[in-house]
Amino acid sequence: MARGCFVTGTDTEIGKTLISTALLLACRRHELSAVGMKPVAAGAIEVNGQQTNEDVEALVSASSIAADGALVNPYLFSPPIAPHIAAEEANEQIDASRIADCYRQLSAMADIVVVEGVGGFRVPLSNGFDTADLATKLALPVVMVVGLRLGCINHALLTAEAIRARALTCIGWVANQIDPQMERLKQNIAALDSLLDMPRLGYVEYLDEPKPETVALRLRLPEELVA
Repeated sequence: MARGCFVTGTDTEIGKTLISTALLLACRRHELSAVGMKPVAAGAIEVNGQQTNEDVEALVSASSIAADGALVNPYLFSPPIAPHIAAEEANEQIDASRIADCYRQLSAMADIVVVEGVGGFRVPLSNGFDTADLATKLALPVVMVVGLRLGCINHALLTAEAIRARALTCIGWVANQIDPQMERLKQNIAALDSLLDMPRLGYVEYLDEPKPETVALRLRLPEELVA
């Protein structure tokens, strides 16, 4: 089985896809084959006559292994809303076993599988099942993306606490600046370095047009993935 990680965030729209794609590209520096996975996505676009998702397309582009789209993204819902609501409206049940089977198949194809969650760490996927449960089901170590803006310390500590509560290992965090005018930026990063019991994998400054290739140079892969 391949090594892998589950990329989560302190909130939605804080750069999970950017960091996930950058991690995939960083694998190439270590001559590791890598494939991205987005188990659940909400918000469909049309590409070459097919329904897909922008985050999914980004992961596919950054992967060094071509995989069946149904494995990379088992569940896609058209409206960009909470996935459990989208699934309910589509009269569909998000099945953790189906996602786990897709992950196992991807694991047989590459050295590394980077699994990107949806929203934050506790986003409901169905009745009594959320993204934290999904990370537990897949038994993957977690990479936490912290969106640097006012309130990020509290959000990061709460997310880290939720990860530990499920006996999951957080193998690193990424400081991703999403507020270009954030005050006391360096002090906030220093506080997070002190309070989070995990290594920082990199700092990504605010970029008007962030590109995974650029961000990959600002990250280091967790030791658990390259060992």
